[in-house]
Amino acid sequence: MRIKTVQAWWVRVPIEAAKQHRSDFGQVTTFDAAILRIETDDGLVGWGEGKNAAGSAGSYGALVHMLNHEVGPQLIGRDPADIGIIWEMLYNGVRHESAAHAGHAMPQLARRGMSIAAISAVDIALWDILGKSLGQPVWRLLGGRKADRMQAYASGGWASADAIGEQLRSYVARGGFKALKMRVGAMDGAAHISAARVRAARQALGPDVELMVDAHGTYTVAEAKRFIHLVGDLDLAWFEEPVIADDKPGMAEVRTAGAVPIATGESEATRYAFRDLAVLKAADIFQPDPAFCGGISEAMKIGTIASAFNLRFAPHLWAGAPCFFAGLHVCAASPSSFTVEYSLGANPMIHDLIEETVEARDGMIAIPEKPGLGFTVSERFLEAHAQRN
Repeated sequence: MRIKTVQAWWVRVPIEAAKQHRSDFGQVTTFDAAILRIETDDGLVGWGEGKNAAGSAGSYGALVHMLNHEVGPQLIGRDPADIGIIWEMLYNGVRHESAAHAGHAMPQLARRGMSIAAISAVDIALWDILGKSLGQPVWRLLGGRKADRMQAYASGGWASADAIGEQLRSYVARGGFKALKMRVGAMDGAAHISAARVRAARQALGPDVELMVDAHGTYTVAEAKRFIHLVGDLDLAWFEEPVIADDKPGMAEVRTAGAVPIATGESEATRYAFRDLAVLKAADIFQPDPAFCGGISEAMKIGTIASAFNLRFAPHLWAGAPCFFAGLHVCAASPSSFTVEYSLGANPMIHDLIEETVEARDGMIAIPEKPGLGFTVSERFLEAHAQRN
């Protein structure tokens, strides 16, 4: 079995006005991703996804060009089962043979960002192919699954203080969720405004629903510490991305400022960044995004680091179907995982891109049973929303 074709598209799906929300990303009017298709010479197809950033909107022309014209040609003729070897080849670039011989990484200079996003898309697609070729779901190839369903949390929460309770209660009604996440930070301006919204949310939900907050890395260290002080009595399950990912010492300082667990990692790429978070004692919960951190292979390594440091693991899955399903398989196989992110904002890249129905019931998400990642892409929908670039 050899790789025959590699094709990526920038898929941009408009979000109808009634379902749009506003956050620190601005008004979110489209859902964007780089979707990758890899086909083997015996007709198996694997689907992957790469992301420029954690947000769902953005420009993907450069990443798609990279996949089609730089990464893709390197894959033609290779055995798609050589997943780890291909990962290291793409990461180390022209020195990959020297790195393999020496037994340590010699990465290319552009070893983060778009390069890892491209590797992520390839890695996810190759795991999909391997599972399909063996007639097994990916979680079985990763070591098995610990449950056939996993707890999920509803991810959304942009409403003002006078409406946030109603918005979050609607999430509970839609999927029986027992854990909810809302947005705070720059979208509100001052920390006390965010704190007032969180207080209103807690009052509406009562004490028995887990409540998380996500600042998207938009606070300074001082603002994040002030926010923790203001919400210290609200029993938050975690405070996500309090400061920018580039300030890991600042993240560690925020972590010591209060008793709220710190979650982070959706803007981090590769196991090396998460090693630094662990060593600096900067986080309690790791949140790698499979479409940005390095794919399924790297997400599993990051989960192992979390386990070794007695931390927990909850991948960032505000994404399209290939990334979301990759996250389901990783969570099912990782000993340190404990919850699955389920977006309650408009997400046509999950619900319309594939033929299967994805839904939460009683606050739980089912782990796929089909071979590979377990979904079927609607190629008609893909064709309708693929950008010509």
